Amino acid sequence: MSAFAALLSWQAQAQTTLRLTVPATTPVAQSIYVAGSFNNWTPGAADFALTRQADGSYQLTLPATVRGVQEFKFTRGSWATGEADAAFQPVANRRAEFGASPAVHTFQVVNWQDQRPGGTAPAAPKPHTQTVNVHILSDSFRLPQLGGRRRRVWLYLPPGYAAARLKRYPVLYLQDGQNVFDEATSFSGEWGVDETLNRLAAGKSGPECIVVAIDNGGERRLDEYSPWPNAEYKKGGEGDQYTNFLALTLKPYIDAHYRTQPDAAHTAIAGSSMGGLIALYAGLKYPLLFGRIGVFSPAIWFAKDSILAYERRRPAPRASRFYFVAGLGESETMVPLMKEVRAGLLAKGVPASHIAYTTPADGKHAEWFWRREFGPAYRWLLAE
Repeated sequence: MSAFAALLSWQAQAQTTLRLTVPATTPVAQSIYVAGSFNNWTPGAADFALTRQADGSYQLTLPATVRGVQEFKFTRGSWATGEADAAFQPVANRRAEFGASPAVHTFQVVNWQDQRPGGTAPAAPKPHTQTVNVHILSDSFRLPQLGGRRRRVWLYLPPGYAAARLKRYPVLYLQDGQNVFDEATSFSGEWGVDETLNRLAAGKSGPECIVVAIDNGGERRLDEYSPWPNAEYKKGGEGDQYTNFLALTLKPYIDAHYRTQPDAAHTAIAGSSMGGLIALYAGLKYPLLFGRIGVFSPAIWFAKDSILAYERRRPAPRASRFYFVAGLGESETMVPLMKEVRAGLLAKGVPASHIAYTTPADGKHAEWFWRREFGPAYRWLLAE
């Protein structure tokens, strides 16, 4: 057997199967899905639909690429129809380790959120948690590079912005805006960026900045956050247009309407998972616009050969600054691929002093981890 064939055989053997029992009230005609850190929390992804078995249970064999500790939930296609506890309240994220060896994991859904008996009031919505200096810049900001799609864009202004009429500020562009400021809009927890920055401002322990957070496109997230298609997932390929939107439409708008420091040294872009991949790409494609790049648990695996080749063709300038962070146990490929990207930057002349690289042992592919790591990354990236 060739080494390649042996690898394929090993991957097949290491796949994980999910087996799920559901309440009797589950509509037979509706599909059941799993959504988690491995598919960007898409609640109705066709590739992650479970198949109904003869005994009424549901089953799915996960792709071999789903490995390591993962968080997830089950849905009937949307978060409104997600799984619930005995009181019909949303359940906490499930957590399990997948792919280390062939395994069958069995789970049970107790209730569905939308099936409260008697049509009584639905489960209480999550409270809004954004601070007073966060507001919605637009509920439908137009993305002309993507056929006129529209997207919610959030804006954070520093506490002293209104009073300091002559002061100009750095700008940080963040992906997955739903998860940046507000627990009520988050699909797996929020980063608490506004609370962190307000605390730093109060203690004068870090630079103040403007934050622009762009909502992801839901089921289009994988498409927009990768410039290259992924053959296995049949997603990706629109990241170039999305990055053009950030660089050529959104950034000029922000610079024209707010007191920014528009140069690359004062303009940062960051994201996690697929958002980390597209932030890295933006820093390589537009280094004279985005000179500070925050890469949290990047999904480099989604476009590995393409992003590494692009890095070789479009080396970052020496002035760019990169912050990489991922947990050692996130997956078998996470840290090695991140290390490979760092090596590519160093080989092309980016000074080691301009690359921060940290791999906490307890790091997970989850919002709580990125929330914890945001403060140190922010202070390092925008330090004078």
